[in-house]
Amino acid sequence: QVQLVESGGGLVQAGGSLRLSCAASGITFSIYTMGWYRQAPGKQRELVAAIASGGSTNYAESVKGRFTISRDNAKNTVYLQMNSLKPEDTAVYYCNARPVLWSWGQGTQVIVSS
Repeated sequence: QVQLVESGGGLVQAGGSLRLSCAASGITFSIYTMGWYRQAPGKQRELVAAIASGGSTNYAESVKGRFTISRDNAKNTVYLQMNSLKPEDTAVYYCNARPVLWSWGQGTQVIVSS
């Protein structure tokens, strides 16, 4: 079965950086467009960034220029480098395919203090 394991979250001050990782198993990782999603308290889950199998990327307007998504197909892992973090980036971050294909993992909590 598919397993998605997110890691790398934490507490950081505004302006700081974090690098999230998502390790996938049970799939042929390289063929899928992968996405990072986030869910803030009281809000719906939203797509933050996506990367296609060929490496093309797209981002939500709110994170453009600050976040970078990348992937390592040899490691079945997708990354999200987050720079210049803002308090409004506080959320639980998840990875999944785009569109969503599998059950959600446990996510990784990101808290940005002002």
